[in-house]
Amino acid sequence: MTVLDIIFDPICPWCYIGKSKLEKALAERPDFAFDIHWRPFQLNPDMPAEGMDRRAYLEAKFGGKEGAVKVYSQIAQAAEAAGLEIDFEKMKRTPNTIDAHRLIKWAKVEDRQGAVVSQLFDRYFRQGQDISDHEVLVAVAKTAGMESEVVARLLTGDADVAETRAEDEQARRMGVTGVPTFIVGGRYAVPGAQDKDVWLRVIDELMAASEQLATASTDKLH
Repeated sequence: MTVLDIIFDPICPWCYIGKSKLEKALAERPDFAFDIHWRPFQLNPDMPAEGMDRRAYLEAKFGGKEGAVKVYSQIAQAAEAAGLEIDFEKMKRTPNTIDAHRLIKWAKVEDRQGAVVSQLFDRYFRQGQDISDHEVLVAVAKTAGMESEVVARLLTGDADVAETRAEDEQARRMGVTGVPTFIVGGRYAVPGAQDKDVWLRVIDELMAASEQLATASTDKLH
Protein backbone atom coordinates (compact mmCIF):
# COMPACT_ATOMS: atom_id res chain seq x y z
CA MET A 1 0.00 0.00 0.00
CA THR A 2 1.33 3.43 -0.94
CA VAL A 3 2.02 5.73 2.00
CA LEU A 4 0.49 9.19 1.74
CA ASP A 5 1.90 11.69 4.21
CA ILE A 6 -0.41 14.69 4.57
CA ILE A 7 1.31 17.70 6.08
CA PHE A 8 -1.42 19.98 7.39
CA ASP A 9 -2.89 22.14 10.15
CA PRO A 10 -6.45 21.51 11.39
CA ILE A 11 -7.25 25.25 11.29
CA CYS A 12 -6.29 25.46 7.61
CA PRO A 13 -9.44 25.74 5.44
CA TRP A 14 -7.55 24.58 2.34
CA CYS A 15 -6.57 21.42 4.23
CA TYR A 16 -10.25 20.81 5.01
CA ILE A 17 -11.11 21.33 1.34
CA GLY A 18 -8.17 19.23 0.12
CA LYS A 19 -9.16 16.32 2.33
CA SER A 20 -12.67 16.36 0.87
CA LYS A 21 -11.38 16.33 -2.71
CA LEU A 22 -9.01 13.44 -1.98
CA GLU A 23 -11.84 11.46 -0.38
CA LYS A 24 -14.06 12.00 -3.41
CA ALA A 25 -11.34 10.58 -5.66
CA LEU A 26 -10.82 7.57 -3.41
CA ALA A 27 -14.56 6.92 -3.42
CA GLU A 28 -14.35 6.57 -7.21
CA ARG A 29 -11.49 4.08 -6.92
CA PRO A 30 -12.79 1.59 -4.31
CA ASP A 31 -10.06 -0.94 -5.19
CA PHE A 32 -7.33 1.48 -4.15
CA ALA A 33 -6.35 2.80 -0.74
CA PHE A 34 -3.55 4.95 0.64
CA ASP A 35 -1.85 4.33 3.97
CA ILE A 36 -2.48 7.85 5.23
CA HIS A 37 -0.27 9.54 7.85
CA TRP A 38 -1.29 13.00 9.06
CA ARG A 39 1.80 15.14 9.78
CA PRO A 40 2.01 18.37 11.80
CA PHE A 41 2.54 21.86 10.46
CA GLN A 42 1.57 24.93 12.45
CA LEU A 43 0.50 27.85 10.31
CA ASN A 44 1.08 30.01 13.36
CA PRO A 45 3.91 28.45 15.40
CA ASP A 46 4.22 31.64 17.48
CA MET A 47 0.52 31.81 18.32
CA PRO A 48 -0.06 32.40 22.07
CA ALA A 49 -1.19 29.26 23.90
CA GLU A 50 -4.60 30.85 24.48
CA GLY A 51 -5.00 31.77 20.81
CA MET A 52 -6.33 35.15 19.72
CA ASP A 53 -9.42 36.88 18.42
CA ARG A 54 -9.99 35.54 14.92
CA ARG A 55 -10.99 38.82 13.32
CA ALA A 56 -7.91 40.59 14.69
CA TYR A 57 -5.72 37.70 13.54
CA LEU A 58 -7.11 37.68 9.99
CA GLU A 59 -6.91 41.44 9.56
CA ALA A 60 -3.29 41.43 10.78
CA LYS A 61 -2.40 38.53 8.50
CA PHE A 62 -4.10 39.82 5.35
CA GLY A 63 -3.43 43.53 5.69
CA GLY A 64 -6.73 44.75 7.06
CA LYS A 65 -10.42 43.95 6.86
CA GLU A 66 -10.66 44.27 3.07
CA GLY A 67 -7.84 41.80 2.49
CA ALA A 68 -9.29 39.30 4.97
CA VAL A 69 -12.75 39.53 3.37
CA LYS A 70 -11.28 38.98 -0.10
CA VAL A 71 -9.29 35.90 0.92
CA TYR A 72 -12.10 34.32 2.88
CA SER A 73 -14.71 34.94 0.20
CA GLN A 74 -12.51 32.83 -2.10
CA ILE A 75 -12.28 30.16 0.59
CA ALA A 76 -16.05 30.18 1.07
CA GLN A 77 -16.60 29.70 -2.66
CA ALA A 78 -14.08 26.83 -2.81
CA ALA A 79 -15.66 25.14 0.20
CA GLU A 80 -19.13 25.44 -1.28
CA ALA A 81 -17.90 23.99 -4.58
CA ALA A 82 -16.44 21.05 -2.63
CA GLY A 83 -19.75 20.50 -0.87
CA LEU A 84 -18.45 21.61 2.52
CA GLU A 85 -20.04 23.80 5.14
CA ILE A 86 -17.98 26.42 6.96
CA ASP A 87 -19.69 28.62 9.54
CA PHE A 88 -17.42 31.64 9.77
CA GLU A 89 -19.75 33.41 12.19
CA LYS A 90 -19.23 30.73 14.83
CA MET A 91 -15.41 30.86 14.56
CA LYS A 92 -14.54 33.49 17.17
CA ARG A 93 -10.92 32.61 17.95
CA THR A 94 -7.87 31.33 16.10
CA PRO A 95 -6.35 28.65 18.34
CA ASN A 96 -2.83 27.43 18.91
CA THR A 97 -2.83 23.92 17.38
CA ILE A 98 0.09 22.23 19.14
CA ASP A 99 -2.21 20.16 21.39
CA ALA A 100 -4.47 19.22 18.47
CA HIS A 101 -1.39 17.95 16.65
CA ARG A 102 -0.34 15.99 19.74
CA LEU A 103 -3.77 14.35 19.80
CA ILE A 104 -3.42 13.45 16.11
CA LYS A 105 -0.02 11.90 16.85
CA TRP A 106 -1.47 9.78 19.67
CA ALA A 107 -4.41 8.78 17.47
CA LYS A 108 -1.99 7.07 15.07
CA VAL A 109 -1.12 4.54 17.78
CA GLU A 110 -4.79 3.57 18.06
CA ASP A 111 -5.40 3.73 14.28
CA ARG A 112 -7.83 6.60 14.81
CA GLN A 113 -6.08 9.43 12.96
CA GLY A 114 -8.68 9.76 10.22
CA ALA A 115 -11.54 9.96 12.70
CA VAL A 116 -9.73 12.50 14.87
CA VAL A 117 -8.82 14.73 11.93
CA SER A 118 -12.41 14.64 10.64
CA GLN A 119 -13.67 15.58 14.10
CA LEU A 120 -11.24 18.47 14.43
CA PHE A 121 -12.23 19.88 11.05
CA ASP A 122 -15.93 19.51 11.83
CA ARG A 123 -15.70 21.06 15.28
CA TYR A 124 -13.63 24.01 14.11
CA PHE A 125 -15.14 24.84 10.72
CA ARG A 126 -18.76 23.82 11.26
CA GLN A 127 -19.27 24.17 15.00
CA GLY A 128 -16.82 26.98 15.74
CA GLN A 129 -15.28 25.15 18.71
CA ASP A 130 -11.89 26.06 20.15
CA ILE A 131 -9.74 23.06 19.23
CA SER A 132 -7.02 24.15 21.64
CA ASP A 133 -9.41 23.62 24.57
CA HIS A 134 -8.53 20.40 26.36
CA GLU A 135 -12.17 19.53 27.04
CA VAL A 136 -12.88 19.78 23.31
CA LEU A 137 -9.85 17.62 22.49
CA VAL A 138 -10.87 14.98 25.02
CA ALA A 139 -14.37 14.95 23.50
CA VAL A 140 -12.79 14.51 20.05
CA ALA A 141 -10.75 11.57 21.35
CA LYS A 142 -13.81 9.95 22.92
CA THR A 143 -15.94 10.37 19.80
CA ALA A 144 -13.13 8.88 17.69
CA GLY A 145 -12.96 5.79 19.91
CA MET A 146 -9.72 6.60 21.73
CA GLU A 147 -8.96 6.15 25.42
CA SER A 148 -10.16 9.61 26.40
CA GLU A 149 -9.04 9.32 30.02
CA VAL A 150 -5.48 8.67 28.87
CA VAL A 151 -5.67 11.60 26.46
CA ALA A 152 -6.89 13.88 29.25
CA ARG A 153 -3.89 12.97 31.40
CA LEU A 154 -1.42 13.38 28.54
CA LEU A 155 -2.74 16.81 27.65
CA THR A 156 -1.93 18.13 31.14
CA GLY A 157 1.77 17.47 30.51
CA ASP A 158 4.23 18.13 27.71
CA ALA A 159 4.30 14.63 26.18
CA ASP A 160 5.32 14.80 22.50
CA VAL A 161 5.43 18.60 22.38
CA ALA A 162 9.10 18.60 21.37
CA GLU A 163 8.57 15.73 18.91
CA THR A 164 5.62 17.48 17.26
CA ARG A 165 7.56 20.71 16.86
CA ALA A 166 10.52 18.76 15.47
CA GLU A 167 8.27 17.19 12.81
CA ASP A 168 6.98 20.65 11.90
CA GLU A 169 10.54 21.97 11.58
CA GLN A 170 11.54 18.94 9.48
CA ALA A 171 8.72 19.71 7.03
CA ARG A 172 9.99 23.29 6.71
CA ARG A 173 13.53 22.03 6.09
CA MET A 174 12.11 19.83 3.32
CA GLY A 175 10.84 22.99 1.67
CA VAL A 176 7.21 22.91 2.78
CA THR A 177 5.99 26.49 3.06
CA GLY A 178 2.25 25.96 2.84
CA VAL A 179 -0.36 23.33 3.54
CA PRO A 180 -1.82 20.99 2.64
CA THR A 181 1.18 19.25 1.15
CA PHE A 182 0.76 15.60 0.18
CA ILE A 183 3.87 13.39 -0.04
CA VAL A 184 3.14 10.33 -2.19
CA GLY A 185 5.18 7.22 -1.42
CA GLY A 186 7.90 9.32 0.17
CA ARG A 187 8.99 10.38 -3.31
CA TYR A 188 7.07 13.32 -4.71
CA ALA A 189 4.86 16.11 -3.45
CA VAL A 190 1.38 17.17 -4.45
CA PRO A 191 0.92 20.69 -3.05
CA GLY A 192 -2.36 22.39 -2.29
CA ALA A 193 -6.03 21.42 -2.32
CA GLN A 194 -5.90 19.65 -5.67
CA ASP A 195 -9.08 18.82 -7.57
CA LYS A 196 -10.50 15.32 -7.59
CA ASP A 197 -9.35 14.77 -11.19
CA VAL A 198 -5.73 15.37 -10.22
CA TRP A 199 -5.99 12.69 -7.55
CA LEU A 200 -7.68 10.30 -9.95
CA ARG A 201 -4.70 10.64 -12.31
CA VAL A 202 -2.26 10.04 -9.44
CA ILE A 203 -4.21 6.99 -8.27
CA ASP A 204 -4.52 5.57 -11.77
CA GLU A 205 -0.77 5.94 -12.32
CA LEU A 206 -0.05 4.16 -9.04
CA MET A 207 -2.47 1.35 -9.89
CA ALA A 208 -0.94 0.94 -13.36
CA ALA A 209 2.57 0.82 -11.90
CA SER A 210 1.47 -1.78 -9.37
CA GLU A 211 -0.08 -3.92 -12.11
CA GLN A 212 3.09 -3.70 -14.19
CA LEU A 213 5.18 -4.77 -11.23
CA ALA A 214 2.88 -7.69 -10.52
CA THR A 215 3.00 -8.77 -14.18
CA ALA A 216 6.80 -8.56 -14.22
CA SER A 217 7.02 -10.66 -11.05
CA THR A 218 4.69 -13.28 -12.53
CA ASP A 219 6.76 -13.42 -15.73
CA LYS A 220 9.92 -14.05 -13.72
CA LEU A 221 8.27 -17.00 -12.00
CA HIS A 222 7.63 -18.56 -15.40
